[in-house]
Amino acid sequence: MAIGINTHRPLITGVSHIASTGHYLATAAAYRILEQGGNATDAGVAAGLVLNVVLPQYTSFGGVAPIIIYDKTSNQTKSISGLGRWPKSASVEYFAKHHNSELPAGVLRTVTPSAADAWMTALKTFGTMTFEEVVRPAWELAENGFPIPSSLHNALVKEGDKLVHDEGEGVLWSTSMDVFFSNGVALQTGQVLVQKDLAHTFRRLIEVEKASQGLGREEAIQSARDYFYKGQMAEEMVAFSQSQGGLMSMDDLQDFSVEIETPPSISYKDCEVYSCGPWCQGPVTLQTLKILETTDLASMGHNSAAYLHTVVEALKLAFSDRHHFYGDPDFVNVPMEGLLSSDYAQLRASMIDHNHAAQEMPAPGDPWKYESGKAGTAAIKKPKEMAGGLPADTSYISVVDKWGNAFSGTPSDGIGGGPTVPGLGFVMSPRGSQSWLDEEHPSCLAAGKRPRLTPTPAMAFRNGRLWMPFGTPGGDVQCQSMVQLFLNVSEFGMSVQQAIEAPRISTWNFPNSFWPHAYNKNLIGIEGRINADTLSKLSSMGHELDVWDDWTPRMGALCAIEVDHERGALFGGADLRRDGYAIGR
Repeated sequence: MAIGINTHRPLITGVSHIASTGHYLATAAAYRILEQGGNATDAGVAAGLVLNVVLPQYTSFGGVAPIIIYDKTSNQTKSISGLGRWPKSASVEYFAKHHNSELPAGVLRTVTPSAADAWMTALKTFGTMTFEEVVRPAWELAENGFPIPSSLHNALVKEGDKLVHDEGEGVLWSTSMDVFFSNGVALQTGQVLVQKDLAHTFRRLIEVEKASQGLGREEAIQSARDYFYKGQMAEEMVAFSQSQGGLMSMDDLQDFSVEIETPPSISYKDCEVYSCGPWCQGPVTLQTLKILETTDLASMGHNSAAYLHTVVEALKLAFSDRHHFYGDPDFVNVPMEGLLSSDYAQLRASMIDHNHAAQEMPAPGDPWKYESGKAGTAAIKKPKEMAGGLPADTSYISVVDKWGNAFSGTPSDGIGGGPTVPGLGFVMSPRGSQSWLDEEHPSCLAAGKRPRLTPTPAMAFRNGRLWMPFGTPGGDVQCQSMVQLFLNVSEFGMSVQQAIEAPRISTWNFPNSFWPHAYNKNLIGIEGRINADTLSKLSSMGHELDVWDDWTPRMGALCAIEVDHERGALFGGADLRRDGYAIGR
């Protein structure tokens, strides 16, 4: 067995199995399942459930969990839309009438919890184990506790006021304080965090599954899933939401289900790259790579001013299209074929000024010409500059098993977004924070509609064979860090660990995905390890630079696994910017 963490030498294993996730305990859980004979999906779900326990500041069992799975037997790649929908009673008019066209923090931002359904749907459809088997590592950690790392303690200190006060309106989120604080003080680094309510939730679901085991593995998992969305657990969620002034109803939960889809993809030279659909920001990764495909990036030199400028300007173009076109495809006609076409990408690439930075969000293109052959009519939206933070929650999971299956998932929704449900121990997804109240915006709030999600897993293939599941947390930085990881490996020949550790850059020249959608025009966040000469050249091109810490978690926390078919080896990498870890053999 080989074990590695955050070193310049990647974790290398023979052709067996490997996991790399956003927390060492989640990676250990995935490895445990793989050693017990589980496949990549069994291990990925186990890791996701552990992340819901050990990263409560970033993820929740009641949160979101978009997933991409490669099934070797069928040679198919599928995504699972682990994203909830707005309650049926939600509307722009409601928030205009009752909340002055604001989206108040807390339960009013709640959409249907989707992570539980995503985990169990993935397990039922692509896994081989029972829910009890894969949830056991998470149940043990919730029941018996684990020592709090400094990253969780720091998050609790940072979120302390938010957990108690909803914008100064009073003590509302005491249910979270009861779990993560002692006498009003955040639990300290090294103290053991026990989450009895969450452990009890897992135990109840196990009992339902056991009671239905005579129906077979899949139906027993479905019974546990239905208990969450249609049974007593659903009633408890609804009762709590409504007691706090929320809009969630039993109909909202009973009618909800995630979807298994064929995800969008692009070719990049000899690679094929998949991400989730336009209900999330995933296609930004694909669009940006497509825009950059015809440019000789390698000749510019890694992280040179010319290279970083070109990558950033391509990202700006893709983010503009995100702002103008992306939304829930059940409600919005998104021109995905046009957006990801080679001809459209070449047109967008021709708009890059290689000497000067775009000082504001570029105008969108017209992808409809490359889809239907007719010009589109989308209105160009020039947002007003608005100060605000750059939220960066979420975590990530990647797994490859000995049979060649792969799992890539990005769970999210931490305790800073809403109150913990008493008796259940998790937060109901506050992902409504990523909607707009502008009725002309493609991601405008509507009953039953999904917000445009930031979490976005990815998976790449090379020459028709599985090559690299990869992803990161980081809000709007996710696609940006993922693009740089991909290019570091594909264009500059780095190992995945070297690619992850390389310093990164980010643009914020677009409205942020989180309410109230801050717009920091022409702002560039860049890690301090970029050399001073490069910084000077970027400034001379017109970029407004904000030099961040050398290893800032604001740049996300990438994890990736590279499958080297020629050498019969798996290479794993994990990011030292947070708590990532890779284990395999």
